[in-house]
Amino acid sequence: MPKTSARLLSLLSLLQARRDWPGSLLADRLDVSPRTVRRDVDRLRELGYPIVAFKGPDGGYRLDAGAELPPLLFDDEQAVALAIALQIATATGAGIEEAAARALTTVRQVMPARLRHRIDTLQVTAVERTAIRPNPQVGSSVIMTLSAAVHAREVLRFDHTPVKDSPGPSARRVEPHHLVTWGGRWYLVAWDLDREDWRTFRADRITPRTPTGPRFTPRELPGGDVAAFVTSRFQGSAGSGGWPCRGEVILDLPAAAVSRHIRDGVVEELGPDRCRLILGSWSWPGLAAAIGSFDAGFEVVGPAELKDAVACLARRYANATTDPPTTPPPIQ
Repeated sequence: MPKTSARLLSLLSLLQARRDWPGSLLADRLDVSPRTVRRDVDRLRELGYPIVAFKGPDGGYRLDAGAELPPLLFDDEQAVALAIALQIATATGAGIEEAAARALTTVRQVMPARLRHRIDTLQVTAVERTAIRPNPQVGSSVIMTLSAAVHAREVLRFDHTPVKDSPGPSARRVEPHHLVTWGGRWYLVAWDLDREDWRTFRADRITPRTPTGPRFTPRELPGGDVAAFVTSRFQGSAGSGGWPCRGEVILDLPAAAVSRHIRDGVVEELGPDRCRLILGSWSWPGLAAAIGSFDAGFEVVGPAELKDAVACLARRYANATTDPPTTPPPIQ
């Protein structure tokens, strides 16, 4: 039979893993008698854990919510996952950054040395953006491998799987600089040694190779700000910091009603029911569609490409509502 302290930790871990535990099943998992389980439950209650008993054919125990937060027990994977979540929370802009940083410090202090080292190598930059579709999962081992290479400044070799219907994986050799979350996905920002250019790789398409390569001296990231760099790359501006297509319109809406839905545009009030809107997009049709989504009249100020895109969309919408010509019945 394991020592009492080890058995209590095992019991606590089991109670945290699922909601209800039949007493007989707990006894089997711990290899003790039901009476020993009852005594151990009483010891945990004395330590502040709100464990309640439930009756029935499979009567057992449940770790319930209490008035105060008792000490928690995490396995290695849970501890790493918690550290990742807390690091992301420190950059969400949700007003919890300071609390998340303090929580991360608290968790780190009580970790064993092997986990503390893994957490210290974890450096994540969170770029705020709402995910619009389900995102593929990335294994924690991949995240930790990428983060460790960033922290150690070691050349990373990996197989990169391109988009669907493209040729198979390609071997890459990069200097990893930043691990980033954007739109609910993980990305590695790195200098591609073979292509001699900055690249952004989706982590779910990366299969790391071991061992890693030699150490490198970090290069200067264009613009110096990883969040701005990644955002501009996804806007299609190749690091210039702006959208490739940008236009100006006059909207028949109050500025206050428009500004609630604009993140990186400029809204200028022109009257109680009119405003000037300067907005960007990845394409001119995309920009025209975004402006039309305000469900209000508008006047295109410029440029000419935006006027052409609006006219093109107008024709498309008109054609979509036109009934197709009917074919006369055949002559009998």
